[in-house]
Amino acid sequence: MKARIKFSKTGSMRFIGHLDVMRYFQKAMRRAGINVSYSKGFSPHQLMSFTSPLGTGLSSSAEYLDITLEETDAPQVMADRINAVMNDEIRVEGFTYIKDTAKPSMAALAACDYLIALKPGKDNKLSDREFTRQQIRSFLLQDKIEILKKTKKSEKTVDIKPGIYYMAESLEEFSGITGRNYTKDISFCTVMGHTPVLFLRLMSGSATNIKPLLVIEKFCRHAGIIYNEFDYQVHRLEMYAGENGELIPMMEYETI
Repeated sequence: MKARIKFSKTGSMRFIGHLDVMRYFQKAMRRAGINVSYSKGFSPHQLMSFTSPLGTGLSSSAEYLDITLEETDAPQVMADRINAVMNDEIRVEGFTYIKDTAKPSMAALAACDYLIALKPGKDNKLSDREFTRQQIRSFLLQDKIEILKKTKKSEKTVDIKPGIYYMAESLEEFSGITGRNYTKDISFCTVMGHTPVLFLRLMSGSATNIKPLLVIEKFCRHAGIIYNEFDYQVHRLEMYAGENGELIPMMEYETI
């Protein structure tokens, strides 16, 4: 049977790269006695796939992992067994079973919500909500928002405006637009002394993936603010699957 796990990644664990996170979960499954299915062949490995892994240094309330299991138990029991052997800074936030025919979450991914916060001691004009609100309005009124996208072989100019679904300076406004309540998810800001300044919903997926720091860089230049990527903490709030033009929280997509 297939299952989907939602997990958070915060604190110092945000500096752990994707390959180490993958190995971490493989070991955690063995310690928890979770009977994960293995691939066939010369070098068997656990049938496990992650959805759009975070860049190093980014934190998240909503990372996703799809696994195939040989045996199952109640979702909360499975989540508790895994959390019992996990670090406090990587926690299972949800566990659900999905249809055997469900697409991998990476293939279904269509959008992500992000919180952008200023790190302690890195104050700038974005901490002024009225200033930020006015700049967002003029930023989104542009016909195009172009960036220079570089690959190993070429460079090309790309218009990212169609991939910026929502942009707001306050949690209240963002919640009103999206219908999501992220009050609990941003509590890490208070603990770490960060100042929330922007909330974004961006197009994501294997075909087109808008990186939040690219949007922040372009927005800062538009607002006349000197941009330094190390001034900002990016925190992923949620991931969505796309179906028939609608966005569905990944934890609710193709569940049993």
